[in-house]
Amino acid sequence: MPAPAELVLNLLFSALGTGYFVYGRKQQGMVPLLSGIALLAFPLVLHGTVPLLVLGSLIAALPFLLRF
Repeated sequence: MPAPAELVLNLLFSALGTGYFVYGRKQQGMVPLLSGIALLAFPLVLHGTVPLLVLGSLIAALPFLLRF
């Protein structure tokens, strides 16, 4: 059974990924769209609180770092 912190991070990054996905689809932006898909998919294959936090934060910051 996953730790409570891991469940909260999964929920947080999945909600953020849904927002990025919807925004990227409406604005025809590839970076937010792909970031949203990545944020939705990576918690399914990655386990552990620290890796979730590090990779999720990097993917969430990607649309702000790459402004296209």
